Order: sequence, then structure tokens, then C-alpha cells
Amino acid sequence: MIEALRTKDNRIPEPVLLKDVDFEMPFYEGLQYNPPARGVWNIVHTGMLIPEAHQVYVCAQGCLRGVILTAAEMDLMERMSWVSLREKDMWNGEMESRVVEGVAHIVEQMKNRPRCILVYLSCMHMFEGCDFRVIADELSERFPGTKFVDCYMTPTMRKSISPDAMMKASLYDPVEPLAKNEKLLGLVGCDRETDRTSDIFEIAKLAGFDVWEINSCETYDQYLELGAASKLISYLPVANVGVRKLAGRIGAEWSYLPLSYDFDQCEENIKKMAEFLLSEGESKEDETGLHNSKTIDEFIAEKKSQADKALKEAQKIIKDTPIAIDYSATPRPLGLALLLTKYGFRVDTIYTDVFQKEERAAYEELVKLRPDIQIYPTMDPAMRFADNEFEDGLDLAESGEKKLAVGQKAAYFNHTPYFVNIADGGGMYGLDGIRRMAEELVDAFSTPKDTKKLISHKGIGCASCL
Repeated sequence: MIEALRTKDNRIPEPVLLKDVDFEMPFYEGLQYNPPARGVWNIVHTGMLIPEAHQVYVCAQGCLRGVILTAAEMDLMERMSWVSLREKDMWNGEMESRVVEGVAHIVEQMKNRPRCILVYLSCMHMFEGCDFRVIADELSERFPGTKFVDCYMTPTMRKSISPDAMMKASLYDPVEPLAKNEKLLGLVGCDRETDRTSDIFEIAKLAGFDVWEINSCETYDQYLELGAASKLISYLPVANVGVRKLAGRIGAEWSYLPLSYDFDQCEENIKKMAEFLLSEGESKEDETGLHNSKTIDEFIAEKKSQADKALKEAQKIIKDTPIAIDYSATPRPLGLALLLTKYGFRVDTIYTDVFQKEERAAYEELVKLRPDIQIYPTMDPAMRFADNEFEDGLDLAESGEKKLAVGQKAAYFNHTPYFVNIADGGGMYGLDGIRRMAEELVDAFSTPKDTKKLISHKGIGCASCL
């Protein structure tokens, strides 16, 4: 059934007020638009985190364009190859053999054969019911000593598991169990480095743990050391499918400590992590480090004080400047909006297409405080008509009402140079992350950025040859 799309004069969809939004499905999911804010990571960026690994994409030429350009912009074309599918591959019964022969041809041409090759299948293979196990077994037999990892570029398959979540699972697939290091903690599921001042790193230090994080790995052997971790922690929900599989495979304990902007939940996460890192049989009443319960209480009190002070100082500077938040900056846009609202900031717009289930409590509290917050989609095709003044060469720092944005999409839709340039939480976590967010807001408010230049680069934090 065709329905008329309500639009404003400039043809942007009318926002839904927070009090009127359907939490389960705020917007109709259909044809999608991708705003030109490129800072979020894609599967190419994530796959490149495995040191020395090579990526092979097997898909149609139209799809290849995007992934090849990503590798080119990262100046890492030497780690990228591809096999182009043809229309006749859909019906000639050679889908699996084309993957095998195409990948084999690429490997045979390499002077130094990689120990790990990520093979990306596409939607066409899913439609065909392609058997990757057959492909991997054949390639492994031909090239012993090389690990072939099944990866997927399947944007049409979002109804089951997102491509991002699938890639997070594939990212750790080569890791095999090693002799356990009882003081090695694996921090997994994050594309970007987590702040070394974050609650996770500081509690781990108090407990005497070394922290493995993929961003710190310079060699493939260092990457494989994750197999020795006795405990795993994740804090982004998109990673949990992969971390659950990894924990079972290497025989490690796993704890999910979700990213949050709620002081109470951050405190709960700290206590849960402290309990998690204490080995069975260790006394909790020792006088040193994490074993002393007073240590945790003092740690929490100090971190809360720092976060509270930073937020209050930020509010004095930012005052009632309108703030827009988008989901690409943080998986908890409602939680961040709630925190800022409680501290007197004026959050008036949120850009998101769906809400995480974990945001339910924040939604119910926020709607009581600010029922008039406007919720916009980002992928609705009509959003392409957003009144974007970048094209006019306007000095955005001097135009209109000053607006502060958190995230590149919010900056783009509001054509503002005042924005916090982060994705997926930006490596900020816990009470320390709240402090850091307050500082980032002040910096964004005080220092205008070249928005058009920044958001055109793919993958915040990745090297770019542009």
C-alpha cells in the first residue's frame, strides 16, 4: 500500500516527537538513503585490524567499487584482492568453484603467502545457498598453513544479523585456544582503541591483568595471543554474537559490561568487573589493589566526582545551545541525551533509525523530562533533501544559530562545524568516559571543524591518503 510521505517545505520528513515515537519501530524500514558522512567503519576497515591478513572480495562489480575505494583510501591496496562475479554464475552451477578458483589464482600469484585470508562472500552467494565450508575445505587443502576465514558483504540480509555484527564475529575466527594465562584479559569487539584512562583499563591494572586489544597488535602472532586469555570483556552490543562464540572456542570466561552514560550502571559495571577479575579462592579482604573493597569504593567516588565536575563545567560554557545526537556516535544516544538533560543541557534532536533494546529504561525516563525532543531518521530517502548548506561554500561558523552536534550525521544534517567527531562511543567508557565526553563537548563547542572535509573521509581513526 502506497502512503503519502509528510514533508516540510524543504521536503525533509517531519520529525516524530519523543512522546509519540514507537520504541519498537520508530520509522518504516524500506528503501534506504546513506548520508555522506563516512566516519563509521565498514567491513574493510574492521578486517584490516588483523595484522598481515589479506582480504578477498567475491562479488558483483558494483559492490566491489565501494570496498576497493575504502582500501585505496586507507593506502592498503596491497592487502586487498577481488573476484568479480558474472550474471551467468547465478545459473551455471559454478558458484562455489568460481570462488575456489578465483581465490586460488590470487594466492598463487603472491610472493609471500599470508597466514590468514579473509574471503568475503556476497548476497548472490546467500541467494544461491552457497556452502562456504566446502570452499574453505578445498582452499585449506590446497594451501596448508593459511587460515581462510568466512566473511560476508550482505547488506540485504539485515533481518537476521547485521553485516557489522557478522564481521565482528569473523574478526576473531582465526584465534585458537592456547595455554591459559590467568592474568590476560581480552577486551574484544571494539574497532577503535579504548581509552587507557577508562574504567576497564584502570580496574584491570588494579587486578594485575594485562589487557589484550586488537588495535595494539602489530603482528599476526600478537593477534593470536588472544587464545591465551582467561577472561574476555565486551561493551558494545554489536560484538556479543562474536564474543560468545570466541569464549566457547578458547575456553575463556566472558562478561558483558555495556557502554552506559548512567552513573549507577557505570558503578555497577565497575563492581561487576572487579568481581569478575578476582580469581576463585582469592580473598576480597586483602590490603592491596583490587582485593581491598575500600579500593573500589574510593575508585568509584573519585571517578564520579571527576565526571560530575566535568559535566557541570561544560554546562556553564555550553549553556542552552541546542544539541543534536546521532546513533553513529554512540549506541546509546537516548542514554547520552538523558544524562545531558539531567545536567541542564538542551538536547533537542536525535537522529536514529532504530533504538537498542538496552535503551528502553533511558527512553522511559527521558520522555518524562523532555517529551518534545525531535526524532529524525537518517536513512529515509527524503532525508537527501536536508537543507544542507555545504554546497554553497558558506562559512558555517558564522551562519545561523549555533548548534552543537555529537556525531557526523548530526553535524551533516545540521550543517554545523561544531561537533564531536566520534563513532561507536569513540573509545570512551564508564565514568571516565562520561568525563571525557564532557570535555569533548566543550572542545567541539569552542573549536569549529572543517565539517565537509572531515566527514568525507572513511573510517574515523583510520589512515587516509586523501
